[in-house]
Amino acid sequence: QVTLVESGGGLVQTGGSLRLSCAASARTFSSYVMGWFRQAPGKEREFRAGITWSGSSTYYADSMKGRFTISRDNAKNTVYLQMNSLKPEDTAVYYCAAKRYTGTWYRHDDYDYWGQGTQVTVSS
Repeated sequence: QVTLVESGGGLVQTGGSLRLSCAASARTFSSYVMGWFRQAPGKEREFRAGITWSGSSTYYADSMKGRFTISRDNAKNTVYLQMNSLKPEDTAVYYCAAKRYTGTWYRHDDYDYWGQGTQVTVSS
């Protein structure tokens, strides 16, 4: 069983930055592939970024490349999402998720564990 707790969301102006964190309870955090998703009101949950077990490989939704950076610190059982040049359309609840294997990054059904989410609001 893995418990994930996101933090770092908030209200930011267009062009600003936020760094989201996701702390995991798992003793074997490095055994999990991690992903970040977001869900805006009335929309489906969508994949934003993923990172492999050691952090050696990362994957992004095309629209995120260059603005968002995923990273992890296995010694701290934490995965991060650095978000720069934020836009109002980035407003959503952001979730981190964990699974054992890479598989298909963008399929949220593939992930075994989810956090409760953290709200990000970008004002225009």
